[in-house]
Amino acid sequence: MHASPDRFKVLRAKSYARMPWKNGGGETREIAIFPSAASLDTLEWRVSMAVVAQDGPFSSFPGIDRTLCVLEGAGMELDFGSGGGIKTVTPTSAPFEFAADRPLQARLLDGAITDLNVMSRRERYRHSVRRLPLEPRPISVGSMANWTLLFCEQGNVRCRLANDPEIALDTWDCLLLSQTTALFELRSDARATAAASVCLIELYRIKP
Repeated sequence: MHASPDRFKVLRAKSYARMPWKNGGGETREIAIFPSAASLDTLEWRVSMAVVAQDGPFSSFPGIDRTLCVLEGAGMELDFGSGGGIKTVTPTSAPFEFAADRPLQARLLDGAITDLNVMSRRERYRHSVRRLPLEPRPISVGSMANWTLLFCEQGNVRCRLANDPEIALDTWDCLLLSQTTALFELRSDARATAAASVCLIELYRIKP
């Protein structure tokens, strides 16, 4: 399969739009949203980053499922209140999925953190997030999702779609693929000394 350029887009970290949190307690860097002109109340899915610099409540998003990955910092505790339990998330944790309309209080473990957030409207989409550590030797990854995002979590990553030239992704860059079955090769940059990993984000439309 040859990947047509109109089916994928390289999103650079320096170009992400910045906007205030829904509850006004911080700032979000929006990586991608669908539909492209959607608001927080009308989005079907969104991928974003945020810096959490103080303890406090998470914004509530009715009808939304959410997955969180800590990218930088020690981590935080997510307190779902009486009977809801407490979940600790750190940079080495698996991506943590939860309902974004549940009351939630965050407590930082040791200073500010940066996290990756994936949200989807549960009546329209379901999503999954996987962390993939990479080495200079390529690995093959396939996706049949309606939307696929490869987010460079750390290091320098090289991605090849079918017979296309390699695409270079630096830390926090993202590759967005739409409406296509994709098979791609991923590897770390052999010239880099730091470890490399990506978050593979897949969004599947729910059929009516």
